Parts: sequence; C-alpha cells; structure tokens
Amino acid sequence: MTDASFLAPTRAFYDAVAEEYAAMFHDVLATRPLDRAVLRGYAELVGPGVPVADLGCGPGLVTGYLAGLGLDVHGLDLSDAMLAIARRDNPSLRFERGSMLDLGLPDGALGGVVSWYSSIHTPVDRLPALFAEFHRVLAPGGLLLVAFQVGDRPRRHDRPFGLPVTLDFLRRRPDEMTALLTAAGFRTVSRTVREADEERGETTPHAALILRRI
Repeated sequence: MTDASFLAPTRAFYDAVAEEYAAMFHDVLATRPLDRAVLRGYAELVGPGVPVADLGCGPGLVTGYLAGLGLDVHGLDLSDAMLAIARRDNPSLRFERGSMLDLGLPDGALGGVVSWYSSIHTPVDRLPALFAEFHRVLAPGGLLLVAFQVGDRPRRHDRPFGLPVTLDFLRRRPDEMTALLTAAGFRTVSRTVREADEERGETTPHAALILRRI
C-alpha cells in the first residue's frame, strides 16, 4: 500500500464516523432518483459477468446496489470500520482493505471501476497517479464511473457527529477532471451534473463522469 500522507487521516476519520455515517446515508439512494439513474446506466453499459471494483466503497451501499443490478462487483476501502459495516450489510459480497493508489491487481483485470465520491480526499497533484492506476487495472474498453462534488474550495468537516476528527472534502470542476482523465487514457461516454440536494444538507452541485478506457 502506498504511504501517501493523506491516507492515514482519511482512514482515521472514516474509522471514527463509520456507524454514524452509515446510519445517516443508509437510504440516500432511495431518495435520489438521478443518482440511481447514473448507476443503472453504468451497470447496463458494463453488463453482467464483468468484474467491477467499487473503490472507496465505505459501508457498501453502492456496492450492494450495483450487485442488485446484476454486476459482478466487489468493494475496497481504507477503513476497517467501514468494511465491517459493508460486510455486515452485504454478507454475500466481497470487501477488501486497500488503497486506490496501489490496487495490487494484474493489468487489465477489471471491466469496470467505480469511484463514487472516493477521489474527493486525494490531493489534486496525486490525481494523475490515481487515474493511471484506474487505467492500469481496467481492460481496454473497460468503463470508469467517477462521482464528485463540484466546486473550487474544499469543505471542511470538523467534529462531525461530535466526534474528535476533521477532514477536508475536496471539490472539483468537471472540465478539469475530464482533462485529467483524458490525459490518463480515457474517453468520455457521459457527463452529468445535478444541483445540490439542499434538504439533505448539500451545498454544491454533484457531477458524475462515465469514461471508457482506451
């Protein structure tokens, strides 16, 4: 696993908030039809029987949803506490501990990679390395889904749920992300942006990119 300095505080944050986070977001897909539409569209493009990794899977909500759509999907996350919840809530699925920057998979091992808000703690100068790793593990023609909050300034979560942890959530611009992913060897298939869901505390639009590995 890479020794990137941002990994340890990210792991510590999610280990601390895992149960509260999972409880807060357990029904998030049920209330967001546009997010479900992106995930369904991605699943149809990938197709059944193709190995897919949900990277930075957290409590396994998206992993389980994609499995329910027929994908051969497993999850990976830094946080042992998040993985414990994912395994508890999805006992038939496989979840592993690891870093997205060093996946330990053979070249071209996957047909799909999902990064559902999991790149938002990776500093911008490490994104080229992250996207290069996504490209390496995807087979030619494989599909990548990347979701993120839109903006220029990070949002700091300080003592969430009253717990003694802090972490910055980095926002990105779709044009900038598309340029980085194109440079990494991907071609855009779909690009969607939805407005903030203010009822659930969102303050910025959210973007989802589907790209094909060249």
